[in-house]
Amino acid sequence: MKIFTTNNKFYTFLSVVFLLALWKAGAELMDSELILPSPGKTILAVWELFTQADFLSIIGSTVIRGIIGFFISFILAMSLGIFAGINQKFNAFLQPILVTIRSTPVISLILLALIWFDVNKVPVFIALLTMFPFICTNIIEGIHNIDTDLIEMADVYNIKTKRIIQEIYIPGIAPFIFSGISSAMGFGWRAIIIGEVLSQPTYGIGTFMQNAQTYLLVDKVIAWTIIAIVLSYIFEKIIRLTERQIVVWNK
Repeated sequence: MKIFTTNNKFYTFLSVVFLLALWKAGAELMDSELILPSPGKTILAVWELFTQADFLSIIGSTVIRGIIGFFISFILAMSLGIFAGINQKFNAFLQPILVTIRSTPVISLILLALIWFDVNKVPVFIALLTMFPFICTNIIEGIHNIDTDLIEMADVYNIKTKRIIQEIYIPGIAPFIFSGISSAMGFGWRAIIIGEVLSQPTYGIGTFMQNAQTYLLVDKVIAWTIIAIVLSYIFEKIIRLTERQIVVWNK
């Protein structure tokens, strides 16, 4: 098992080296820092961003918007998803709404949000609508995949509802919840930054990415992109670590 893990890490490292080499070759081919700066120049740009006085405010603003949007969408998804999972009529009612939200282009939602809300609330609203369908759908699927024989057996032995929820429903849907959260966060971060690019709040990765693009600072655009990717990776790791702690029956 240890050898298998080591091999995976080696191939992951190899993939990163390949991407950097491809980037370096592309920069050499373009031969223009205004079109595609080299990896070295971009790393320097990342360092410059880290040393900015307001760097933490920029990063913190985006992260806070993402967390607020996530928690609102999670609470809403849990409430509606559980009810839809156990009630077929409500599920039939909810499905067209979920499909509509999932199918609506993010740019359309942002343009409408710019009319309806303050610029600081636009990314939060976009995060909510982007994350909610993923989590809600997974919760519904999780409930539908619970073994009905276990529920019937619990009813036969007059097991209390609280215990059924704690020992059957929650363990049954937990893997689906974490899968939904992982997908939601992946799409959510991108949607938040797009929202910031268009709404231009005072602080936010998207705001400064757009400012860099305006002044043709391509190295800064890529640097902010790298920071956004790292943030997404960190949250993905947190989700997976939390899943391993909670979903103990998978070990």
